[in-house]
Amino acid sequence: MKIIVTGATGQVGSELQALSQEQDRHEYTFLSRADLDISDAAAVQQLFHQHSPDACINCAAYTAVDKAETEPEASYAINVKGVKHLAEACSEHQALFLHYSSDYVYHSENSRPIKESDPTTPQGIYAKHKLEGERAALQAYQRCIILRTSWVYSVFGHNFVKTMLKLGKDRAELSIVADQVGAPTYARDIATVSVSLLDKIQELQDPESIYGIYNFSNAGQTNWADFAKAIFDIKGITCQVKQTTTAAYGAPAPRPLWSVLSHDKLKAAFGIEPRHWQLSLEECLESL
Repeated sequence: MKIIVTGATGQVGSELQALSQEQDRHEYTFLSRADLDISDAAAVQQLFHQHSPDACINCAAYTAVDKAETEPEASYAINVKGVKHLAEACSEHQALFLHYSSDYVYHSENSRPIKESDPTTPQGIYAKHKLEGERAALQAYQRCIILRTSWVYSVFGHNFVKTMLKLGKDRAELSIVADQVGAPTYARDIATVSVSLLDKIQELQDPESIYGIYNFSNAGQTNWADFAKAIFDIKGITCQVKQTTTAAYGAPAPRPLWSVLSHDKLKAAFGIEPRHWQLSLEECLESL
């Protein structure tokens, strides 16, 4: 399978690059923002005509959640227009389209794992644009898989795990939010599952019924403060974690307090059972 990967220098894109070096089943074209601006429709079309891919994995995203509040045009260009352009190009070339979305689209107050069929009530510019991007993709092309994920970290790029490792070694105490509950998700697992999904779809006689939106995160749940404690415990860092609240932290963009995602739909359609977040964290920290 010929696969285009956009946003290839981000966390998931970098993990896909690492995974491709271990597997030789597919032919990948990895594209950074410098290689392809997905908000440029003509550039997207030209690239698809050049490569004629069988699938596109879109890792390109505007992920500066707070900055989006003051840069809505930049967020919209990547998270809505860019997604639409890729879906339209995939439609023209009949290529599978796999796109990543966010737990932010739910902003749910459930006390149970959130299902894909639950209401979406996004708060903030980033969340609204992620949902709008999903809808733009599905409207442009039926053969889409959208993975909603949460709390992504990796050995690559900037993320909570790497920030905690740096700050934990430099400070005796950190105040970390404890009233947001979700599942940390290792970008390596997202990459592995993404390729597995494309493989499974290719094997299906009639895959039309399985396209659509799926949750994927690591299994289990925690809060940010306990996540930080787990990082420190594994690495033997003595920094103390003091709990604080989302309101006290005062970030510009609203954060969902409940982001525990149900995996039932993913299991039923593809037989995929996500790993527990603690196992994935241990693997990531070993790599770091």
